[in-house]
Amino acid sequence: MNEVVTGVIRWTLRLVVFAMGVLFFLSLVAAAAVLALVWGVRALWARLTGRPVTPWVMRMDPRTGWSTVYRSTARWTANKPGQPRRSEGAPAHDITDVVPRELP
Repeated sequence: MNEVVTGVIRWTLRLVVFAMGVLFFLSLVAAAAVLALVWGVRALWARLTGRPVTPWVMRMDPRTGWSTVYRSTARWTANKPGQPRRSEGAPAHDITDVVPRELP
């Protein structure tokens, strides 16, 4: 009797997982179909109105990412007012988190 119940539960679980996979696949196909339909209607409208059909592109400039990172680090490494920089004559003995050791 245990084997029958275990077999029924196993097949039910397989059927549920398979149905979830089919549902996910069909939802992806539906999303792609809606996107293709919107793109087709957009292209048809552009042809009817005499405008050029412009493709959908992702405009990305690598320089913008670099400048964003560079600006964000400049904010954190900016010199606080009243504190001289190392190049402006700050003494090196101000370092307190290093313990000097004697050489052997």
